[in-house]
Amino acid sequence: MRREALQLLTKWKNQRSRKPLIVRGARQTGKTWLMREFGRQEFEDTIYINFENEPRFKNLFLEDYDTQRILFAIQIFYGKTIDPEKTLIIFDEIQAVEGGLTSLKYFCEDAPQYAIIAAGSLLGITLHEKTSFPVGKVSFLDLHPLSFSEFLTANGKELMVKAMCEGRWDVLESFHSELLMLLRIYLFVGGMPEVVQRWIDTKNFSEVRNVQYEILRSYQADFSKHAPKDQVPRLDMVWNSLPAQLSKENKKFVYGVMRDGARAKDFELAIMWLYDCGLILKSNRVSAARMPLIAYQDLHVFKLFMVDVGLLSALSGLDVKTLIDGNVIFTEFKGALTEQFVMQELVTSGVDYIGYWTNERSTSEIDFLIQQQGSIIPIEVKSGNNLRSRSFTLFCQANNPDCALKTSPLPFHSDTNVQNVPLYGLSSFLKNREIELSLKGKVINSSVVDDL
Repeated sequence: MRREALQLLTKWKNQRSRKPLIVRGARQTGKTWLMREFGRQEFEDTIYINFENEPRFKNLFLEDYDTQRILFAIQIFYGKTIDPEKTLIIFDEIQAVEGGLTSLKYFCEDAPQYAIIAAGSLLGITLHEKTSFPVGKVSFLDLHPLSFSEFLTANGKELMVKAMCEGRWDVLESFHSELLMLLRIYLFVGGMPEVVQRWIDTKNFSEVRNVQYEILRSYQADFSKHAPKDQVPRLDMVWNSLPAQLSKENKKFVYGVMRDGARAKDFELAIMWLYDCGLILKSNRVSAARMPLIAYQDLHVFKLFMVDVGLLSALSGLDVKTLIDGNVIFTEFKGALTEQFVMQELVTSGVDYIGYWTNERSTSEIDFLIQQQGSIIPIEVKSGNNLRSRSFTLFCQANNPDCALKTSPLPFHSDTNVQNVPLYGLSSFLKNREIELSLKGKVINSSVVDDL
């Protein structure tokens, strides 16, 4: 299947001052496939090392960080010469070997001509274990489950994606019902590559569910294998509470949902562990619509989302009959799947900051408040066809944003100050807006691969 991240990898390859690249993402989001496919497409040869599965490289970085010695050892092991112009070197599960991450600093400084990509599902956890990290010497690329546009492409709907990328909402209105049906399927299937492939191969929802259950079981097995033993029960409680947390009218994370008397200090490490592994997404409350939003966030008040909407529907036990019954799936358990979907689309859109706003008494709320290239954009998520929102109207009157969005199952419609964007087109709309700002000179030196 086609992943948009392949284009970002090609841009990284062609950078004049290229640094080693770290691909981050949760397990089973397709990091290994992406790196190897990139090597297949863009290089004559690829050397792939998985440090979890290859014990002979356990001491590779312990003697010193002499890049020539390290490269020579790799060449001997694989029996072939590494040509820096023609060979991609992949260090997978790099956190599993001592000194692996630190070595990237020396490849950056002493051997920048070599194309090196590293990945690891537990990199965030490794950093909290005080591993020396090559600050400023690596670039990052975050890989998420397939976005809805990637899902459409995988299902042979490239022309629909092209129309959304070009903002052809007039053309897309003729295909609105079909796009909503595909979106309903996506809310059930989600974007985990193996699950999407099973859907493409079989079109069988039961088989899709079975793969999702396998992934959920593997995640919980990771809890027992990699997390501190005293945190495992707490990880299970946080993880299993997410459907209930998101089914509340107010989706703010409440510790008492897990058990009576639960307190923040008892679960802070568990939430951090899940976040660092990429298994959950987090949106903090912000108190004011001012730049930069991060300066106004409340670290103690937040919403948690799962890494993938399909896994959320599986963990929730959502029946396929709900998918078939019109647009009920959008409103099921207080619109949880719809808000989860929007969160994922915002993440894959690469906006600078994702939060949400409430007033001090929590009587008024904006579902998402994002920062995109110098603008603050309120986003109201509507699961049904009623677009009225007093909170949204009053917020816009008080803050006068230069762009305000409502996203719903309805077709595109533009009012004077508010854009009504269909759920399936939200990500494309934001990307188009960023391109327009760039052409107007508002965006300067925007880069898709972030440097630390």
